[in-house]
Amino acid sequence: MQFNKSKSTKRFNFNISRDTKSHKSGANTVTITTSPSDDSYLTSRSQITMTVKEAKAFQNFLNSYIDGKTTVTD
Repeated sequence: MQFNKSKSTKRFNFNISRDTKSHKSGANTVTITTSPSDDSYLTSRSQITMTVKEAKAFQNFLNSYIDGKTTVTD
């Protein structure tokens, strides 16, 4: 089953593409793209693509540290 969802903000476009039946590499991806109308980050369009598994790890990282309440010790 195919699943595609998108969300756009002023600066970024977010997209998730999933194929629940496929086990092929690249079938389940999350993409973050800079909006072409915004030049506050880069002068050209930029994109990062990651697997859903990598996106979940990134989500956990953000959830743990974005509020600034959790401290990191090295």
